[in-house]
Formats: sequence, C-alpha cells, structure tokens
Amino acid sequence: MLKIRFQRVGKRNQPRFRIVAIDSRFSPKSGKAKEILGWWDPIKKVGDFKPDRIKYWISVGAQVSDTVWNLLIKKRIISGKKRKINIKPKKETQNA
Repeated sequence: MLKIRFQRVGKRNQPRFRIVAIDSRFSPKSGKAKEILGWWDPIKKVGDFKPDRIKYWISVGAQVSDTVWNLLIKKRIISGKKRKINIKPKKETQNA
C-alpha cells in the first residue's frame, strides 16, 4: 500500500521532515520513496509543498498519515475534517 507520510531528515534536536510517497512495506528511514512531495520544519513552522503532486497521489489511492493529513488541511492544500491523533500518555512513576 502506498502512503504519504513524514521522513525525518534533521539533526539531533533539530527535526526536519520530508513529505514522501512511499510503499508502506518499507521503513520511513529506508529512503526508498517514490517521490518527495515537500518538506516541513516543525520548529520554525515553515515548509514547502507540491499541492498538485499531493492531490495526484491521493487520487491514485495513496493513504495519508494522520499527522500529514492534519498539516495539509491546516495549510489548505486539501479540504476535510482533521483526524484525531492518539498520543500515548506518559507512564506514571510510582513513588516507593
């Protein structure tokens, strides 16, 4: 299955992400992306996207990860409702 998701490319403590169309069988870091569709810097909150290519891959049947989906809606590249992202709560420490 083809997915559109983030691929981390930044240094330690300086995250930067590519938005890639990649086969879901491969690891996100394996670098075997079909196409690079843009990039996103979460610290500066800036990025560059290829809206026509993103819409093409979605029309072909690529599934979009929840985080990328919400980002594309925020940047008005696609329309729809934001998806809820489940974040695991931190484990509570037991004081002994």
